[in-house]
Amino acid sequence: TVDLKYDDVSYATVHQSAFLRCGMMPVQPIKELWWFKIGASEERVYYYDPTSVDAALMKRARRSNRDNTSLEIYPTQLSDEGEYKCRIVVWDNTGNSTEPSVPISKEARMMLKVNVPPEKVEITHLTSGRNLSLRCKSEGAKPPADILWTKTSPDGVETEIPNLAKTREIEPAGELYDTAEQIFYQLEENEMIAKISCVVRHHNTNTTIYKNITFVSPAIQNALKVTIQRFAEPVLYSSIENQDGRDNKAGLVKISADPGFKVPYNTSVTLKAAAPGVFPEPRYLWWVGDQTGIAGRELHIDNLKEDKSYYVLAENPLGRVVLEVPVHITTSDYSQWNDSSRDGDVIVDDTTGGLDTGAIIGIVSGALIAVFFIGFAVWYWTIRDGTHVFSPKKEKPHTIDEETIPFRSTDKPLLRTISTQTLEGRRSRREPSI
Repeated sequence: TVDLKYDDVSYATVHQSAFLRCGMMPVQPIKELWWFKIGASEERVYYYDPTSVDAALMKRARRSNRDNTSLEIYPTQLSDEGEYKCRIVVWDNTGNSTEPSVPISKEARMMLKVNVPPEKVEITHLTSGRNLSLRCKSEGAKPPADILWTKTSPDGVETEIPNLAKTREIEPAGELYDTAEQIFYQLEENEMIAKISCVVRHHNTNTTIYKNITFVSPAIQNALKVTIQRFAEPVLYSSIENQDGRDNKAGLVKISADPGFKVPYNTSVTLKAAAPGVFPEPRYLWWVGDQTGIAGRELHIDNLKEDKSYYVLAENPLGRVVLEVPVHITTSDYSQWNDSSRDGDVIVDDTTGGLDTGAIIGIVSGALIAVFFIGFAVWYWTIRDGTHVFSPKKEKPHTIDEETIPFRSTDKPLLRTISTQTLEGRRSRREPSI
Protein backbone atom coordinates (compact mmCIF):
# COMPACT_ATOMS: atom_id res chain seq x y z
CA THR A 1 0.00 0.00 0.00
CA VAL A 2 1.00 3.61 -0.57
CA ASP A 3 -0.06 6.46 1.65
CA LEU A 4 0.06 10.17 0.71
CA LYS A 5 1.23 12.85 3.05
CA TYR A 6 -0.36 16.27 2.44
CA ASP A 7 -1.70 19.36 4.23
CA ASP A 8 -5.37 20.11 4.17
CA VAL A 9 -4.64 23.84 3.90
CA SER A 10 -1.48 25.51 2.67
CA TYR A 11 -0.76 29.23 2.87
CA ALA A 12 1.23 31.42 0.56
CA THR A 13 1.98 35.11 0.22
CA VAL A 14 1.32 36.86 -3.04
CA HIS A 15 4.44 37.32 -5.20
CA GLN A 16 6.26 34.67 -3.22
CA SER A 17 6.49 30.87 -3.58
CA ALA A 18 3.55 28.54 -2.81
CA PHE A 19 4.23 24.94 -1.74
CA LEU A 20 1.58 22.21 -1.99
CA ARG A 21 2.77 19.03 -0.33
CA CYS A 22 1.82 15.60 -1.69
CA GLY A 23 4.38 12.96 -0.72
CA MET A 24 4.39 9.13 -0.67
CA MET A 25 4.97 6.77 2.23
CA PRO A 26 6.83 4.61 1.41
CA VAL A 27 8.41 5.98 -1.70
CA GLN A 28 7.57 3.97 -4.81
CA PRO A 29 8.53 4.27 -8.46
CA ILE A 30 6.26 6.81 -10.15
CA LYS A 31 4.28 5.86 -13.25
CA GLU A 32 2.38 9.20 -13.53
CA LEU A 33 1.91 12.39 -11.54
CA TRP A 34 -1.02 14.75 -12.04
CA TRP A 35 -1.92 18.08 -10.45
CA PHE A 36 -5.32 19.69 -10.96
CA LYS A 37 -6.95 22.89 -9.83
CA ILE A 38 -10.59 22.27 -9.06
CA GLY A 39 -13.12 24.87 -10.02
CA ALA A 40 -16.10 24.64 -12.31
CA SER A 41 -14.04 21.90 -13.91
CA GLU A 42 -10.72 20.24 -13.24
CA GLU A 43 -7.97 22.37 -14.72
CA ARG A 44 -4.75 20.47 -15.34
CA VAL A 45 -1.81 22.28 -13.81
CA TYR A 46 1.02 19.78 -14.10
CA TYR A 47 1.73 16.33 -15.60
CA TYR A 48 4.75 14.08 -15.18
CA ASP A 49 5.65 10.80 -16.91
CA PRO A 50 9.14 9.51 -16.02
CA THR A 51 9.56 7.86 -19.38
CA SER A 52 9.07 10.89 -21.58
CA VAL A 53 7.03 13.85 -20.33
CA ASP A 54 7.65 16.53 -17.67
CA ALA A 55 5.10 19.13 -18.64
CA ALA A 56 4.04 22.22 -16.70
CA LEU A 57 0.68 23.11 -18.10
CA MET A 58 0.79 26.23 -15.93
CA LYS A 59 4.05 28.03 -16.64
CA ARG A 60 4.61 29.07 -13.03
CA ALA A 61 4.23 25.48 -11.70
CA ARG A 62 6.96 22.88 -11.26
CA ARG A 63 7.71 19.74 -9.23
CA SER A 64 9.32 20.43 -5.90
CA ASN A 65 12.87 19.33 -5.29
CA ARG A 66 11.89 18.19 -1.82
CA ASP A 67 10.20 14.94 -2.87
CA ASN A 68 9.61 15.10 -6.65
CA THR A 69 5.82 14.86 -6.22
CA SER A 70 4.84 18.05 -4.38
CA LEU A 71 4.00 21.19 -6.36
CA GLU A 72 5.54 24.67 -6.24
CA ILE A 73 4.09 27.81 -7.80
CA TYR A 74 6.18 30.94 -8.24
CA PRO A 75 5.42 33.76 -8.18
CA THR A 76 2.08 33.24 -6.51
CA GLN A 77 -0.89 35.27 -7.65
CA LEU A 78 -4.12 35.94 -5.82
CA SER A 79 -5.95 34.02 -8.53
CA ASP A 80 -3.99 30.86 -7.55
CA GLU A 81 -6.08 30.52 -4.40
CA GLY A 82 -8.44 27.55 -4.44
CA GLU A 83 -8.69 23.76 -4.15
CA TYR A 84 -6.09 21.47 -5.71
CA LYS A 85 -5.93 17.70 -6.32
CA CYS A 86 -2.83 15.56 -6.40
CA ARG A 87 -2.97 12.16 -8.23
CA ILE A 88 -0.05 9.77 -8.07
CA VAL A 89 0.14 6.49 -10.00
CA VAL A 90 2.80 4.02 -8.85
CA TRP A 91 3.79 0.43 -9.78
CA ASP A 92 3.12 -2.20 -7.18
CA ASN A 93 3.59 -5.94 -7.55
CA THR A 94 2.79 -6.63 -3.85
CA GLY A 95 6.33 -7.82 -3.28
CA ASN A 96 6.15 -10.73 -5.81
CA SER A 97 8.88 -10.10 -8.32
CA THR A 98 7.63 -12.87 -10.60
CA GLU A 99 4.22 -11.26 -11.13
CA PRO A 100 3.76 -8.22 -13.41
CA SER A 101 3.53 -4.83 -11.62
CA VAL A 102 0.09 -3.35 -11.07
CA PRO A 103 -0.49 0.45 -11.29
CA ILE A 104 -1.96 1.90 -8.12
CA SER A 105 -3.51 5.40 -8.12
CA LYS A 106 -3.72 7.61 -5.03
CA GLU A 107 -5.37 11.04 -4.75
CA ALA A 108 -5.40 13.85 -2.18
CA ARG A 109 -7.20 17.20 -2.07
CA MET A 110 -6.01 20.34 -0.38
CA MET A 111 -6.72 24.11 -0.21
CA LEU A 112 -4.30 26.90 -1.08
CA LYS A 113 -4.87 30.22 0.71
CA VAL A 114 -3.09 33.24 -0.72
CA ASN A 115 -2.46 36.08 1.71
CA VAL A 116 -1.88 39.69 0.66
CA PRO A 117 0.00 42.17 2.88
CA PRO A 118 -1.28 45.74 3.20
CA GLU A 119 -0.51 47.71 0.09
CA LYS A 120 -0.93 51.22 1.48
CA VAL A 121 -1.14 52.85 4.91
CA GLU A 122 -2.35 56.41 5.46
CA ILE A 123 -2.71 58.47 8.61
CA THR A 124 -4.75 61.66 8.91
CA HIS A 125 -5.43 63.97 11.81
CA LEU A 126 -7.72 66.66 13.13
CA THR A 127 -6.87 68.96 16.03
CA SER A 128 -8.82 71.06 18.48
CA GLY A 129 -6.55 72.71 20.98
CA ARG A 130 -4.49 69.90 22.49
CA ASN A 131 -7.10 67.28 21.54
CA LEU A 132 -6.17 65.05 18.61
CA SER A 133 -8.29 62.88 16.39
CA LEU A 134 -6.10 60.43 14.44
CA ARG A 135 -7.27 58.04 11.75
CA CYS A 136 -5.11 55.25 10.31
CA LYS A 137 -6.20 53.28 7.25
CA SER A 138 -4.68 50.08 5.88
CA GLU A 139 -5.66 49.26 2.30
CA GLY A 140 -5.58 46.12 0.18
CA ALA A 141 -4.87 43.36 2.71
CA LYS A 142 -6.06 39.77 2.92
CA PRO A 143 -7.09 38.90 5.54
CA PRO A 144 -7.76 42.29 7.21
CA ALA A 145 -4.80 43.82 9.03
CA ASP A 146 -4.58 44.69 12.73
CA ILE A 147 -3.81 48.21 13.96
CA LEU A 148 -2.27 49.40 17.22
CA TRP A 149 -0.96 52.79 18.37
CA THR A 150 2.35 53.60 20.02
CA LYS A 151 4.10 56.70 21.31
CA THR A 152 7.85 57.32 21.29
CA SER A 153 9.40 59.37 24.07
CA PRO A 154 12.10 62.02 23.36
CA ASP A 155 14.77 59.51 24.45
CA GLY A 156 13.55 56.95 21.89
CA VAL A 157 11.49 54.56 24.05
CA GLU A 158 8.39 53.28 22.24
CA THR A 159 5.34 52.16 24.24
CA GLU A 160 1.81 51.23 23.32
CA ILE A 161 -0.73 53.94 24.15
CA PRO A 162 -3.12 52.47 26.72
CA ASN A 163 -6.83 53.09 27.26
CA LEU A 164 -7.48 54.68 23.91
CA ALA A 165 -10.99 55.60 22.86
CA LYS A 166 -11.14 54.18 19.34
CA THR A 167 -13.41 52.86 16.61
CA ARG A 168 -12.55 50.31 13.89
CA GLU A 169 -14.06 49.69 10.46
CA ILE A 170 -13.34 46.79 8.03
CA GLU A 171 -14.53 47.26 4.48
CA PRO A 172 -14.25 44.67 1.66
CA ALA A 173 -12.53 45.86 -1.51
CA GLY A 174 -13.08 43.04 -3.99
CA GLU A 175 -11.15 40.05 -2.65
CA LEU A 176 -9.14 42.30 -0.33
CA TYR A 177 -9.99 44.33 2.78
CA ASP A 178 -9.44 47.88 4.03
CA THR A 179 -9.11 48.43 7.77
CA ALA A 180 -9.53 51.88 9.33
CA GLU A 181 -9.17 52.82 12.99
CA GLN A 182 -9.76 56.19 14.60
CA ILE A 183 -8.49 57.24 18.03
CA PHE A 184 -8.90 60.29 20.27
CA TYR A 185 -5.85 61.46 22.18
CA GLN A 186 -5.00 64.49 24.33
CA LEU A 187 -1.50 65.92 24.26
CA GLU A 188 0.17 66.47 27.60
CA GLU A 189 0.90 69.93 28.97
CA ASN A 190 4.31 71.38 28.04
CA GLU A 191 4.79 68.56 25.53
CA MET A 192 7.00 70.07 22.81
CA ILE A 193 7.38 66.94 20.65
CA ALA A 194 4.95 64.01 20.39
CA LYS A 195 5.74 61.12 18.03
CA ILE A 196 2.71 58.88 17.56
CA SER A 197 2.81 55.80 15.34
CA CYS A 198 0.12 53.75 13.68
CA VAL A 199 1.48 50.19 13.60
CA VAL A 200 -0.19 47.97 11.00
CA ARG A 201 0.44 44.29 11.59
CA HIS A 202 -0.42 41.51 9.17
CA HIS A 203 0.38 38.28 10.93
CA ASN A 204 -0.42 35.99 7.99
CA THR A 205 2.35 37.54 5.91
CA ASN A 206 4.62 38.48 8.81
CA THR A 207 4.36 42.12 7.73
CA THR A 208 4.60 45.19 9.97
CA ILE A 209 4.23 48.71 8.65
CA TYR A 210 4.84 51.85 10.71
CA LYS A 211 3.22 55.12 9.81
CA ASN A 212 4.44 57.90 12.06
CA ILE A 213 3.09 61.35 12.74
CA THR A 214 5.25 63.66 14.82
CA PHE A 215 3.76 66.76 16.37
CA VAL A 216 6.34 69.51 16.95
CA SER A 217 5.69 72.78 18.76
CA PRO A 218 7.01 76.12 17.44
CA ALA A 219 10.12 77.13 19.41
CA ILE A 220 12.34 80.18 19.92
CA GLN A 221 15.71 80.77 21.57
CA ASN A 222 16.24 82.60 24.85
CA ALA A 223 12.52 82.65 25.54
CA LEU A 224 10.81 84.32 28.47
CA LYS A 225 7.28 83.60 29.62
CA VAL A 226 5.47 86.94 29.56
CA THR A 227 1.92 88.20 29.72
CA ILE A 228 0.72 90.05 26.63
CA GLN A 229 -2.54 91.95 26.79
CA ARG A 230 -3.63 90.46 23.49
CA PHE A 231 -3.70 86.92 24.97
CA ALA A 232 -5.44 85.52 28.02
CA GLU A 233 -2.54 83.30 29.11
CA PRO A 234 1.23 83.92 29.28
CA VAL A 235 3.22 83.07 26.16
CA LEU A 236 6.88 82.38 25.37
CA TYR A 237 8.47 85.58 24.04
CA SER A 238 11.78 86.58 22.50
CA SER A 239 13.25 88.89 19.85
CA ILE A 240 14.92 87.98 16.58
CA GLU A 241 17.96 89.82 17.94
CA ASN A 242 18.28 86.96 20.47
CA GLN A 243 18.14 84.21 17.83
CA ASP A 244 21.70 83.20 16.91
CA GLY A 245 20.61 80.61 14.32
CA ARG A 246 23.14 78.03 15.57
CA ASP A 247 20.63 75.77 17.28
CA ASN A 248 19.52 72.80 15.15
CA LYS A 249 16.53 72.18 17.35
CA ALA A 250 13.46 71.23 15.36
CA GLY A 251 10.69 73.77 15.19
CA LEU A 252 12.63 77.04 15.53
CA VAL A 253 10.66 79.94 14.10
CA LYS A 254 12.71 81.93 11.59
CA ILE A 255 12.01 85.40 10.19
CA SER A 256 13.37 86.85 6.95
CA ALA A 257 13.02 90.38 5.58
CA ASP A 258 13.08 91.61 2.01
CA PRO A 259 15.12 93.74 1.35
CA GLY A 260 16.34 93.56 4.99
CA PHE A 261 15.80 94.51 8.61
CA LYS A 262 17.67 97.82 8.08
CA VAL A 263 16.38 99.83 5.15
CA PRO A 264 16.52 103.41 3.81
CA TYR A 265 13.77 105.87 4.63
CA ASN A 266 10.44 105.38 2.83
CA THR A 267 11.27 101.79 1.76
CA SER A 268 8.69 98.99 1.60
CA VAL A 269 9.53 95.78 3.48
CA THR A 270 8.12 92.23 3.39
CA LEU A 271 8.54 90.07 6.49
CA LYS A 272 8.25 86.29 6.13
CA ALA A 273 7.88 83.66 8.88
CA ALA A 274 8.82 79.99 8.61
CA ALA A 275 9.08 77.11 11.08
CA PRO A 276 10.89 74.13 9.51
CA GLY A 277 10.00 70.86 11.20
CA VAL A 278 6.92 72.18 12.98
CA PHE A 279 3.85 69.97 12.64
CA PRO A 280 1.06 70.71 12.16
CA GLU A 281 1.97 73.84 10.21
CA PRO A 282 1.51 76.74 12.63
CA ARG A 283 -0.80 79.63 12.02
CA TYR A 284 0.81 83.07 12.04
CA LEU A 285 -0.59 86.37 13.30
CA TRP A 286 1.21 89.72 12.80
CA TRP A 287 0.56 93.01 14.56
CA VAL A 288 2.17 96.32 15.52
CA GLY A 289 1.12 98.37 18.53
CA ASP A 290 -2.60 98.03 19.26
CA GLN A 291 -3.58 97.35 15.67
CA THR A 292 -5.71 94.39 14.65
CA GLY A 293 -3.66 91.30 13.82
CA ILE A 294 -3.06 90.18 10.23
CA ALA A 295 -3.04 86.42 9.62
CA GLY A 296 -0.60 84.75 7.23
CA ARG A 297 3.04 83.83 6.81
CA GLU A 298 3.92 87.20 5.26
CA LEU A 299 3.49 90.83 6.32
CA HIS A 300 3.96 93.64 3.79
CA ILE A 301 4.93 97.08 5.12
CA ASP A 302 4.52 100.07 2.79
CA ASN A 303 6.94 103.03 2.86
CA LEU A 304 8.55 102.63 6.29
CA LYS A 305 9.38 106.07 7.70
CA GLU A 306 10.56 105.27 11.24
CA ASP A 307 11.97 102.48 13.36
CA LYS A 308 9.23 100.04 14.37
CA SER A 309 8.90 96.73 16.16
CA TYR A 310 6.50 94.20 14.69
CA TYR A 311 5.30 91.05 16.45
CA VAL A 312 4.38 87.63 15.10
CA LEU A 313 2.58 84.77 16.85
CA ALA A 314 3.29 81.18 15.72
CA GLU A 315 0.83 78.66 17.17
CA ASN A 316 -0.13 75.00 16.74
CA PRO A 317 -1.75 72.41 19.07
CA LEU A 318 1.46 71.87 21.06
CA GLY A 319 2.28 75.48 21.83
CA ARG A 320 2.65 79.09 20.78
CA VAL A 321 5.47 81.62 20.75
CA VAL A 322 5.78 85.34 20.04
CA LEU A 323 8.76 86.92 18.28
CA GLU A 324 9.55 90.64 18.20
CA VAL A 325 10.84 91.79 14.81
CA PRO A 326 12.49 95.24 14.89
CA VAL A 327 12.90 97.03 11.54
CA HIS A 328 15.24 100.03 11.47
CA ILE A 329 15.79 103.05 9.24
CA THR A 330 19.46 103.27 8.29
CA THR A 331 19.75 107.12 8.78
CA SER A 332 18.13 109.74 11.00
CA ASP A 333 18.40 112.47 8.29
CA TYR A 334 15.18 111.61 6.51
CA SER A 335 15.32 114.71 4.28
CA GLN A 336 18.10 113.28 2.14
CA TRP A 337 15.66 110.65 0.87
CA ASN A 338 13.20 113.30 -0.43
CA ASP A 339 12.89 113.95 -4.17
CA SER A 340 15.21 117.00 -4.08
CA SER A 341 18.85 117.89 -4.75
CA ARG A 342 21.30 118.81 -2.01
CA ASP A 343 23.84 121.63 -2.31
CA GLY A 344 25.62 121.80 1.01
CA ASP A 345 22.93 122.43 3.60
CA VAL A 346 20.57 124.03 1.10
CA ILE A 347 17.84 121.93 -0.47
CA VAL A 348 17.09 123.00 -4.02
CA ASP A 349 13.70 121.90 -5.24
CA ASP A 350 13.72 120.36 -8.72
CA THR A 351 10.30 121.85 -9.53
CA THR A 352 10.74 125.05 -11.68
CA GLY A 353 7.21 125.80 -12.78
CA GLY A 354 7.62 124.09 -16.08
CA LEU A 355 10.58 126.27 -17.36
CA ASP A 356 13.56 124.52 -18.81
CA THR A 357 17.20 125.48 -18.19
CA GLY A 358 17.59 127.56 -21.38
CA ALA A 359 14.60 129.75 -20.55
CA ILE A 360 15.91 130.42 -17.06
CA ILE A 361 19.35 131.44 -18.39
CA GLY A 362 17.71 133.82 -20.92
CA ILE A 363 15.61 135.54 -18.25
CA VAL A 364 18.60 136.03 -15.94
CA SER A 365 20.78 137.39 -18.77
CA GLY A 366 18.10 139.89 -19.84
CA ALA A 367 17.70 141.16 -16.28
CA LEU A 368 21.46 141.72 -15.95
CA ILE A 369 21.60 143.69 -19.23
CA ALA A 370 18.68 145.91 -18.15
CA VAL A 371 20.38 146.70 -14.86
CA PHE A 372 23.57 147.60 -16.70
CA PHE A 373 21.85 150.09 -19.00
CA ILE A 374 19.91 151.71 -16.15
CA GLY A 375 23.12 152.16 -14.18
CA PHE A 376 24.91 153.64 -17.18
CA ALA A 377 22.12 156.17 -17.78
CA VAL A 378 22.15 157.36 -14.19
CA TRP A 379 25.92 157.77 -14.28
CA TYR A 380 25.80 159.72 -17.55
CA TRP A 381 23.19 162.25 -16.42
CA THR A 382 25.05 162.76 -13.13
CA ILE A 383 28.29 163.67 -14.88
CA ARG A 384 26.44 166.04 -17.25
CA ASP A 385 24.80 168.10 -14.46
CA GLY A 386 27.96 168.30 -12.38
CA THR A 387 26.38 166.82 -9.28
CA HIS A 388 27.78 164.03 -7.20
CA VAL A 389 24.78 162.20 -6.07
CA PHE A 390 26.87 159.40 -4.88
CA SER A 391 29.21 161.57 -2.73
CA PRO A 392 28.23 161.66 0.91
CA LYS A 393 27.62 165.09 2.49
CA LYS A 394 30.58 166.17 4.55
CA GLU A 395 29.75 167.40 8.01
CA LYS A 396 31.97 169.42 10.32
CA PRO A 397 33.35 167.14 12.99
CA HIS A 398 31.86 167.76 16.41
CA THR A 399 34.43 168.27 19.15
CA ILE A 400 34.01 168.77 22.82
CA ASP A 401 36.42 170.96 24.67
CA GLU A 402 36.59 169.57 28.04
CA GLU A 403 37.81 172.95 29.42
CA THR A 404 34.40 174.57 28.74
CA ILE A 405 32.40 171.96 30.62
CA PRO A 406 31.54 172.91 34.18
CA PHE A 407 32.59 170.24 36.59
CA ARG A 408 30.46 168.93 39.38
CA SER A 409 31.76 166.81 42.10
CA THR A 410 28.97 164.30 41.55
CA ASP A 411 29.85 163.77 37.91
CA LYS A 412 31.71 160.66 36.92
CA PRO A 413 34.54 160.73 34.46
CA LEU A 414 33.42 160.52 30.85
CA LEU A 415 36.30 158.36 29.86
CA ARG A 416 37.64 155.58 31.99
CA THR A 417 41.09 156.16 30.51
CA ILE A 418 41.40 159.62 32.19
CA SER A 419 41.70 159.53 35.94
CA THR A 420 39.89 161.89 38.29
CA GLN A 421 43.17 163.20 39.57
CA THR A 422 44.16 164.47 36.13
CA LEU A 423 40.92 166.42 35.66
CA GLU A 424 41.21 167.94 39.12
CA GLY A 425 44.75 169.03 38.40
CA ARG A 426 43.73 170.87 35.25
CA ARG A 427 40.93 172.72 37.00
CA SER A 428 43.12 173.83 39.92
CA ARG A 429 45.45 175.74 37.60
CA ARG A 430 42.62 177.96 36.28
CA GLU A 431 40.71 178.73 39.51
CA PRO A 432 42.18 180.95 42.19
CA SER A 433 42.40 179.62 45.63
CA ILE A 434 40.55 181.21 48.51
